[in-house]
Amino acid sequence: MIQAISKCVAGLDVHKKNVVCTLLSEQENGDVVPQTREFATFRRDLMDLAMWLKDSGVELVAMESTGIYWKQVYEAIEDVMLKASVVNARHVKNVPGRKTDVKDSLWLSELTRCGLLNSSFIPPRDFRQLRLVTRYRKKLSGILSAERNRLHKLLEAFGIKLSCVVSNIDGVSSNRMLKGILEDLDPEEIADMAVGKLRKKKSALLKALEGYRLSDRDRFLLSILLSHIKWIEEHLVKIDEQIVSAMEPYKKQWELLQTLPGVNQISAAIILSELGVDMEEFKTAGNLCSWAGMCPGNNESAGKRKSGKTRKGNKYIRTILCETANAAIKTNSQFKGIYKGLVIRRGHKRAIVAIGHRMLKIIYSMLKTGSAYKDPEIDYEEMMVKKNAPRWIKALKKYGYVNKEGGA
Repeated sequence: MIQAISKCVAGLDVHKKNVVCTLLSEQENGDVVPQTREFATFRRDLMDLAMWLKDSGVELVAMESTGIYWKQVYEAIEDVMLKASVVNARHVKNVPGRKTDVKDSLWLSELTRCGLLNSSFIPPRDFRQLRLVTRYRKKLSGILSAERNRLHKLLEAFGIKLSCVVSNIDGVSSNRMLKGILEDLDPEEIADMAVGKLRKKKSALLKALEGYRLSDRDRFLLSILLSHIKWIEEHLVKIDEQIVSAMEPYKKQWELLQTLPGVNQISAAIILSELGVDMEEFKTAGNLCSWAGMCPGNNESAGKRKSGKTRKGNKYIRTILCETANAAIKTNSQFKGIYKGLVIRRGHKRAIVAIGHRMLKIIYSMLKTGSAYKDPEIDYEEMMVKKNAPRWIKALKKYGYVNKEGGA
């Protein structure tokens, strides 16, 4: 018989409109008395639920991670200073044929009472709120990429071959020329709007614009698309400012992450919003990588190892790690050499996941020890000398330690 480790616990079966709560309390004679109540999911009802649990002396509250509906329930319980645990729904499946809301909540409370559930990682409230901003940024960035691709297709449909001449259709010259197209200017006038090195390609630009004709409907569609792209870009700037300002309380950890190749201000903030700053939540770097879905899975039977494809994990941290890995392999760091060794055997995508895996283990160590990243492939002393040598030599000459010809 499994020994209970908690005397008073509660299990919540969370839905969109209601929460079924079963409270198990052990009496002095050893009997376990279940109490089941149902609450609506309005804020007032959730606070009534939280206060009932607190007044009943509950030690731990467990609930499944049901969509997004668990979040408000979790916060209500958190507000009354009770310990709440969000568990993976796959780990609490009951025997088939015993599926009701009341039985689900009772099963959850029984497992919790015996200490058979592992709590999922839930970051502090500040990071949970920041996650909403960073994840919306990811969604907007995806929409922006889709709209830019649509712009390419639209210009090709109009017979405007700018993308064959201009490397960046979103650059300054391209935007100026697209405005000229909307104003129905002549190709010669539009080509004159190019700036910088692109002015040398005027003849190619004229060919790309030659003979274009836009109807009122075409011009309307192009103007809507360009204004939408501009709107998204402006809002992404505002979101980035909000994300950077949110890093003020975690400035030390934020700056630490930026010492890692491929990690900039925004990617460092996104990583912190997903992981938090307290690595004690994860026992080892391996546990963190497993949670993020960045390491191979285990699939072995009868001594034979089968496919070890990566398991499902936090898709947001996985995405940003792959982005930073793609940037890191272009720097003169250890990741560039590791990538070259892996890509031949494993291909680009698997190599990038492997680089992201290594970077995540380094991030774990950096946040846990508070030490900046030191790359074994980089001579930091040489880098410092190259950066400061002109200033040092100038100062030595100024104070007479070195003559103007360079002699001591």
